Amino acid sequence: MIAYFERLSDRAFRATDAVQGAWNTAEQHIAPTIGLLAHLVEQHRDVRRDDGLVLARLSYDILGVLPIDVVEVEIAVVRPGRTIELVEATLSHGARPAVILRAWLMQTADTAALAGGALPTMPPLDAHADWAPGDIWPGAFIRSGDFRHDEAEPGRASAWVRPHHPLLEGERISATARALGVVDVANGVSPRVPIGSAFFPNVDLTAHLFREPDEGWIGLDTTVTFGAVGIGLTHTVLNDASGPFGVSMQSLTVRPSA
Repeated sequence: MIAYFERLSDRAFRATDAVQGAWNTAEQHIAPTIGLLAHLVEQHRDVRRDDGLVLARLSYDILGVLPIDVVEVEIAVVRPGRTIELVEATLSHGARPAVILRAWLMQTADTAALAGGALPTMPPLDAHADWAPGDIWPGAFIRSGDFRHDEAEPGRASAWVRPHHPLLEGERISATARALGVVDVANGVSPRVPIGSAFFPNVDLTAHLFREPDEGWIGLDTTVTFGAVGIGLTHTVLNDASGPFGVSMQSLTVRPSA
């Protein structure tokens, strides 16, 4: 089965054609890269320690576009700790940094007696219609999964996503990294304006997670807001079959077409 990336060495990875982007089909969709970096941070953790720290917050800065080519990743512990640590991963192409991830890893504990919250739970999978986002978005990546969709209005929708391909050929990927590998599509599940009338790529993505998702469909309960000065925001409550497991935010640069 094709994967989004192939490992060439400890730090080098080749993107496959399955990562083809939506804004420009000669460039990578950033979603698989986001998942890849989460996976590599988890692998780096497992080499260093065995006490089960989990990814709790992941903040990605997208410094530029990426061709469909070989990328390199460097990982460093910025703030070591016994129960909490901060790790930084930098993905580069041709020695140029393109994506920087800062991830907090935290110790778990049994807080089942305290668990709860007011985040809305998405309607279930069978309440959403089959959807083909490739009908409005170009690129191979957006065609490499199953989608269910329910749109309330432009800029407000919920969607269930299930990727067809693994992130990295021949390697076990955690449910967390797998889910993070599709979260970036939230910015495209409910465009506020017709595709082609404006560009609204995100310059970052931050995900806050309070539990690991399951291995099934990933739910995106998404609201997109455009401000009046060329800046926007995509806010998503992340769900699985059991309900919310986190939230994500994406800052947008909104540019009307000439």
